[in-house]
Amino acid sequence: MPESTILNLVNADIYQGKSQILNNVNLKIDKGEFVYLIGKTGSGKSSLLKTLYGELPLKEGEGTVVGFDLRKMDWKKIPFLRRKMGIVFQDFKLLTDRNVYENLEFVLKATGWDDSKKIKARIEEVLDLVHLPAKSYKKTYEMSGGEQQRVDIARALLNNPELILADEPTGNLDPETTDMIMQLLISISKDMNTSILMATHDYRLLQQYPSRIVRVEDNSVSDNAVIPQQHTTTI
Repeated sequence: MPESTILNLVNADIYQGKSQILNNVNLKIDKGEFVYLIGKTGSGKSSLLKTLYGELPLKEGEGTVVGFDLRKMDWKKIPFLRRKMGIVFQDFKLLTDRNVYENLEFVLKATGWDDSKKIKARIEEVLDLVHLPAKSYKKTYEMSGGEQQRVDIARALLNNPELILADEPTGNLDPETTDMIMQLLISISKDMNTSILMATHDYRLLQQYPSRIVRVEDNSVSDNAVIPQQHTTTI
């Protein structure tokens, strides 16, 4: 597989427990690509993402993500897989009893960082990247939704990921804040050459920030999909 290929699924079947969710998935993403993942609620988008970051096992077919073989994945290897990718959630999943700095410090220590000076420098670096340098000692519950999402993105950037998986990262945000987050993600993809696979329901984003589209539908995945011709803003 070429070094430029960050994600490659070949004839992969995606399961949730014993239930097959997706059949014969073929998907390839190269370094620095920004790819939308669309599909109705319950179509299998989240199950696909969970398979990619090791929460669900890949039982059939072939799959390689950031250099790891998903068929050979076990609980010992999952932390190493996740150090090479970032995960951005719709509901942030931040530690509300800690401030921003402590949230990010927790992740770095959990992934093997032990030099306090390097930890401090890296936290300052990622907060600057997401335009939150003055917010490091603010409790996360005191922040707006857009600020919390930027903290979530900063957390995803801590270990210089090759791939970011973003599951509805703008789903709970107003349009203006959504645009700010989209511009940030797109700049990360372009400026840092980081691959991003982003699940979304928002048609407006596909039109305003056009990029490659992958659709999940009828238990399968179709690549290079087009935006459906309708005026609704949800998929």
